[in-house]
Amino acid sequence: MRRMSEESGGRRRPERRVSGQVQRAVTQLILDRKLRAGAPLPTETELMEDLGVSRNSVREALKALQALDIVDIRHGYGTYVGEASLTPLVDGLTFRALARPDGDTAALAEVLQIREVLEEGLVRRVAGTLTEAELDALAAVVDRMEAAGRAGEPVAELDRDFHELLYASLGNTLVPQLLGAFWTVFLRVAGARGWTDDPTPELTVRRHRDIVAALRARDVEGAQRAMSEHFRGIEARAATASPERTARHDARS
Repeated sequence: MRRMSEESGGRRRPERRVSGQVQRAVTQLILDRKLRAGAPLPTETELMEDLGVSRNSVREALKALQALDIVDIRHGYGTYVGEASLTPLVDGLTFRALARPDGDTAALAEVLQIREVLEEGLVRRVAGTLTEAELDALAAVVDRMEAAGRAGEPVAELDRDFHELLYASLGNTLVPQLLGAFWTVFLRVAGARGWTDDPTPELTVRRHRDIVAALRARDVEGAQRAMSEHFRGIEARAATASPERTARHDARS
């Protein structure tokens, strides 16, 4: 690693600036060495010696990287490469939404809008490529969703399974992570606000059957319309949400 000095022209550099340099150096080290999640990183002492910075600068940098899930600090054991998950994004979006006044649902509507754009584009990609077996698997999830609704059981997890399965053929590992991130934000905010006006299971099932029907017909435009119709209902309820009344889990239905 390139050695950096905390002294410049006889004056000590601001600690925050040095910490930022250390963050970039550690990140580059991970990339250069092609380290995977869980791999051990140099100790604080080694980083201090290699970079020529103070222990405090190293610790501040590692804490910042830990907040981004780039490193994992295990006290008493050392520092390791993190999972680089989307947890920081989820936490940030949740805070952003909850920082608004109780009756302000604009932040939540913005999250839904981004997910809508994402899914409408994704469903166009898979509309003409899904096999009959994959379509049967999607229909089976909707059948289980319907059975659960009739039994008075929650359908939220089946709802989530449907959307993840829908795009599984793309082989894009980031897709389920992004969808899961937006889903989690919606649930956290809904739970914190006490919004509980969920759609009926019958309505949720119908919307998903419409999507499957369009996909079976190889109707790309129809599949996109069905997905858009699905989100129109979510957004309409979110727009009228209040502490007493809103849609809670349909962000992922």
